[in-house]
Amino acid sequence: MTRFFFLIGLCFITSNALAQLNSQSKSYTYQDTLRGSLGKERTWWDVTHYAVSVEPDFDKKYISGKVDIQFKVIGNGDLMQIDLQAPMQLDKAMLGNSELKYTRNGNVFFIQVGKNLPIGSDQQLSLNYSGNVQVAVRPPWDGGWIFSKDKLGRPWMSVACQGLGASVWFPCKDHQGDEPDNGANLKINVPDSLVAVGNGRLKSKEASKLGFTTWEWEVKNPINNYNIIPYIGKYVSFAETYPGEKGNLVCDYWVLDYNIDKAKKQFQQVPQMLKAFEHWFGPYPFYEDGFKLVESPHLGMEHQSAVAYGNGYQNGYRGRDLSGSGWGLKWDFIIIHESGHEWFGNNITTNEVADMWVHEGFTNYSETIFTNYHYGKEAGDAYVQGTRASIENASPIIGKYGVNEEGSGDMYPKAGNLVHYVRQLFDNDEKFRTALREMNKRFYHKITTSAEVEKFWSEQVGRDLAPLFDQYLRDVKVPTLEILKQGNKIKYRWSDCQANFNAPIRVFVDGNATWFYPTNSWKEYKTNKKSVELKPDPNFYAGFRELF
Repeated sequence: MTRFFFLIGLCFITSNALAQLNSQSKSYTYQDTLRGSLGKERTWWDVTHYAVSVEPDFDKKYISGKVDIQFKVIGNGDLMQIDLQAPMQLDKAMLGNSELKYTRNGNVFFIQVGKNLPIGSDQQLSLNYSGNVQVAVRPPWDGGWIFSKDKLGRPWMSVACQGLGASVWFPCKDHQGDEPDNGANLKINVPDSLVAVGNGRLKSKEASKLGFTTWEWEVKNPINNYNIIPYIGKYVSFAETYPGEKGNLVCDYWVLDYNIDKAKKQFQQVPQMLKAFEHWFGPYPFYEDGFKLVESPHLGMEHQSAVAYGNGYQNGYRGRDLSGSGWGLKWDFIIIHESGHEWFGNNITTNEVADMWVHEGFTNYSETIFTNYHYGKEAGDAYVQGTRASIENASPIIGKYGVNEEGSGDMYPKAGNLVHYVRQLFDNDEKFRTALREMNKRFYHKITTSAEVEKFWSEQVGRDLAPLFDQYLRDVKVPTLEILKQGNKIKYRWSDCQANFNAPIRVFVDGNATWFYPTNSWKEYKTNKKSVELKPDPNFYAGFRELF
């Protein structure tokens, strides 16, 4: 006979509701390997800057443009792998003044450099491209160029391409591990009747061919390829200055003209977000480029310094509380979640998408941090516990390396609850906050891995957390604390877990918080009573089974 409590949640909310793609393919092709791995045609050169120019044709669903890729030669190689997905075409490749030959293999162009370039030298590859671009059908969950219309029937365009990749619309080295160290420029040539918005700060606005204007935006910091995004529509803007930890932070807001009054009211949450996140995570990572929200023809995405916003100027996630706790209706999910990615995903970036839990788990937890900061610790605890309702435990959080595959959608709520578990092990919120700030400092503008992040948190806690991370990231079983009462003795152990799982857990013994240190073998806790009441602390995402 057993009595079983499972601190997980019973209802289901799709993990895809959290604005990212989740590939779960189990068979892989040569194209997957080309895209997901750093082969010899990619490793001899390091991207330092992208200058992207694009002109869209709304009616024909066609785009054309040019990309100048500045790169540093760090090894020997005579072939370059450039990614550009069908049906887009590469029209010309130039290295300096020399036109280069190339061949195509699916979504990859192999460009013949012809000879080894001097190691340490800086070079520029210029690529002209064009074609009927892949059109997104259900952005942001599928990727591509978005050709839509606003409610007045005017053209409204953008791109959503995380997972699918930036190479769906411009040629690049489409691997998460190589960000342009010196940032990117984006020139968008559009009809005079429209406004074009990009990442970073507006550098210039100039008339081009008859009836067209070119808007140029500049990012000075490293940026993920999939974050380089144009927004085109009947935009108007307003701005404010936030007095942040590193000085005055310019916050710009670009919205459709008929929504400006709604935006001015709803976007008052941005200073609240910045106040909470700078307190917990450290300074906003991109002061040089500013912070920006841009109304988008899709739900939202973490486009660096130009966060996509499409939540309809309402609190919650499209008006719903994903946690079921009530606290998720106190704030706008897209403003908080997608802005949280500026610290986790944009500032701290994983080398491979297989480790995306570092982006999504900590950003999921930023929702808890925001709730905690503005409404109190009990509210934050209730929120994160409520998110367990969407955990599926169907496949591991970490995906397969080398083939551009993410892990399961549990990288959101389950990984967020894993972070909450780690927080409990500090048993001191100020030390936990210090560790979060140190994380953003240690990995500032860097490419990292899950292994490095796991090691960092073990160092901060002062305990080897490898068994904890292995259990929650690489396994689907949720560990269960088994309890057996024998007089004044309480026996306890972990079950439903890997053999070496040994994470501590807090249990209330007659209302008193007590730390247990279970393993797979029975341990013993003695009391002065023959009968005690045991309750697991609900802040630990784990099962609890009392045996009789």
